[in-house]
Amino acid sequence: MGRTFLEHMGGVKLFSCNSCDANLTNRNELISTRFTGATGRAFLFKRVVNLTYSVVQDRVMLTGRHMVRDVMCKNCSAKLGWMYEFATDDSQKYKEGRVILEYALISESEGFVDPYCNRNNHHEH
Repeated sequence: MGRTFLEHMGGVKLFSCNSCDANLTNRNELISTRFTGATGRAFLFKRVVNLTYSVVQDRVMLTGRHMVRDVMCKNCSAKLGWMYEFATDDSQKYKEGRVILEYALISESEGFVDPYCNRNNHHEH
């Protein structure tokens, strides 16, 4: 099999897989840090890359019944959390399509500023 293609979202605060250091997301995608997973603290993100997904499962969680998929690292297959497919309670609809990453299974590191993002710093000679 060929090499796995991995995306990199960039950003000044990065979140990566604890097992293989594959980039997953950045601080700009973070919605909430007030979640709990099997390993403890968990974060809710808008967008996460480099994941594979399990089949949809029906789970009853603290906030009600949800249809979820487990998410694994695309590079090393380590389980990292889950994605919300569907929430039965209207107050939980904001979670749909969002990803939970368990804090114990990811690492946070300093990223970098993209020199091409800020056009004011770009001077033509």
